[in-house]
Amino acid sequence: MNAASNFFTEYPATRRAGYRPLATRLLHLLLFGAILGSFLVFIEPSPYEVFVGLLMLGALGAGVTVDRKVLPLVFLLLIWNVSGLVSLVPVIYDREAVTFMVISFYMAMTAVVFACLFAHDSVRRIEIMRTAYILAALLAAIVGIIGYFNLVPGAWDNFTLYNRAKATFKDPNVFGPYLVLPILFLIQGFLIKGLKLRHVLVALTILVALLLTFSRAAWAHFVFSAALMVALMFVASPSARFRARIASFSVLTTISIGVLLTGMLSVGTIGAVFKERASLIQEYDAGDSGRFTQQQNSIPVLLERPNGLGPYQFHKYYDQDPHDVYLNAFSSYGWVGGFAYAILVLFTLFVGYANVLKRTPWQPYFAAALATYTGVALEGFVVDTDHWRHYYLLMGIVWGLVIATLNAERTARLVHPRRA
Repeated sequence: MNAASNFFTEYPATRRAGYRPLATRLLHLLLFGAILGSFLVFIEPSPYEVFVGLLMLGALGAGVTVDRKVLPLVFLLLIWNVSGLVSLVPVIYDREAVTFMVISFYMAMTAVVFACLFAHDSVRRIEIMRTAYILAALLAAIVGIIGYFNLVPGAWDNFTLYNRAKATFKDPNVFGPYLVLPILFLIQGFLIKGLKLRHVLVALTILVALLLTFSRAAWAHFVFSAALMVALMFVASPSARFRARIASFSVLTTISIGVLLTGMLSVGTIGAVFKERASLIQEYDAGDSGRFTQQQNSIPVLLERPNGLGPYQFHKYYDQDPHDVYLNAFSSYGWVGGFAYAILVLFTLFVGYANVLKRTPWQPYFAAALATYTGVALEGFVVDTDHWRHYYLLMGIVWGLVIATLNAERTARLVHPRRA
């Protein structure tokens, strides 16, 4: 029995979707491959889109079912994206705008596919995803470190941007948040299974890469989500001994990260870049042409345009991206799409927190995914997150495990009617 199952065993696991053994094995191989390839997003469309497309075909072949509880997610995603199509009409001549909407629709589909996958056979599929994601993050981290220190010819030019590691991503501000969930999975493993040298080395490598992105939002995202995950595990645990372990480990981890940070800041120019990036307000944030001013200037315009500015048009009006996913939702998708996106985020958080403390075999993974999703939702106030591939993976995990938890709870009531 795996560690997660040992930790939470209140409800029986949902029935395994194994009635098509060969198709199911292929599905799980495709799931591993899709997540492993998730760090290859240096172009749009990216190789990841191809991998997920194959995963969708695998899901059809394996007979993955669509639970009706996923319909609210489908409904909100449809409203949001159809509103984007309406906003696209006035700028249909813009190839970038069309590409933007095609990717938006495709990413929405991936969230639904992941939700359907993780709603059944949840522990096995989450563990496949976890292993692949940690390996993908490690590969991306190694590429980012090689690029930052220019360890091979041309690495600096290809894998850094503005003196910051970006690895195989287009922007350090996307690379950094991508690394958060695998780090949380590793921290969780330390708490449940204890320290193993190879896992510690993997965690340190990914943490170094996260630091080298010099993304203030990603740093805050990691600290917030890690603390939230640990807090959820602390509250959910029925074991006083495990709670004491969490408390002591949290102190040890904080000290270790502090030592790592101190050591990194003494290497080359890292300290100088860190000092510059650690400032709360950057040069491009303030002033008449700063992003905060441009955001304020856009609000009166958007209040007069129910259809928004159109997909991918904000930067043409204000010479920069919105740097706020909620503002971008109203700009790119119109009023209806903007409200639909806000409701989608709030409803995802609501159903997540309404179910995460229910004891199930997958609860630790649920806590990690929900804590990370919460961090991304908050990060959306300062970064455009609506085209982050891993954002839709997180949304799919949360919804899938919500459905799995509700189904397991229903099964438990049938098995033990006196508990109902």
